Amino acid sequence: MLVVIVDTEAEFDWAARGPRRAIGVKSVRCQDRAQQIFARYGVRPTFVLDYPVSSTPEAYEYIRDLHDSDVCEIGAHLQPWDTPPLVEPMTDENSYPGNLPLELEREKLLHLTGTIEKNVGVRPRVYKAGRYGVGPATARILAELGYEIDVSVVPGTDLTCKLGPNFSHCRASPYWFGTDPALLEIPLSIGYTGLLADTGNVAYTLTMNERLKALHVPGVLARLGLVERITLTPEGISFEELRRLTVALLRKRHRIFSFTYHSPSLAPGNTPYVRSEGDLRAFLQRIERYLQFFTEEIGGRAATPFEIKSIADGCTAK
Repeated sequence: MLVVIVDTEAEFDWAARGPRRAIGVKSVRCQDRAQQIFARYGVRPTFVLDYPVSSTPEAYEYIRDLHDSDVCEIGAHLQPWDTPPLVEPMTDENSYPGNLPLELEREKLLHLTGTIEKNVGVRPRVYKAGRYGVGPATARILAELGYEIDVSVVPGTDLTCKLGPNFSHCRASPYWFGTDPALLEIPLSIGYTGLLADTGNVAYTLTMNERLKALHVPGVLARLGLVERITLTPEGISFEELRRLTVALLRKRHRIFSFTYHSPSLAPGNTPYVRSEGDLRAFLQRIERYLQFFTEEIGGRAATPFEIKSIADGCTAK
């Protein structure tokens, strides 16, 4: 089953150092370009909304109409630098919500949750932390505010060098976390292909070490078929790479896949992945080709996070 998560957020300067403040939400309505594809394959994406999107009529009215038409699910996407109360120093460390003091992380998420409920008409129960930045208090806060599912985890990835969380020991398949009540984690689908794909820390080092990246070593290893780290996203990833990753994960008995992108990529010039109309056509084509491959070639189907949770609840009950 394939879950589609869309980071539905304001446009910002991707090249900026430090917090990336919102500069507009016009790209949100460009989601129509992807919705046409999703309709053909029965995909109901989950839009995780940031504060600028959920508080600006130009954006949230469009999302509300989609939700009222029953073609999507709604979640929350906490970007601390744009979400009240704006009381913390604007540092790179504080751009990860899980690094904030518990009460401030809670207040920001409470404010975002209430804004989404007021303007979109649904209380979000799916959460994705900005910059994947969950922290030690996040599970407690999510449970308190009525969230049921988190989609923040990037499995097998250590972000501590960038002041973020360490997901090195997190697996790619869904799992329960937290208590009272337990929440379901649906991680981003990411993994390795090639002859060295199953070498654990060796594969990670060869593909993620910054010095090796500067020497273009990961690209050389990928072309030689030795090892390649691939994320299930149309952003900067070719259809052939998406296909290789999916086949590799299937061979490991992986059955739940999470596909994601940022909403500003649907308007040229907002992200590094789509700079022109030609890039956009290729971007949309990758989405369509992957959905066609997933549904027709391997016999998969689209699902929402809540469908996955319903299955997980049934397995737990047994």
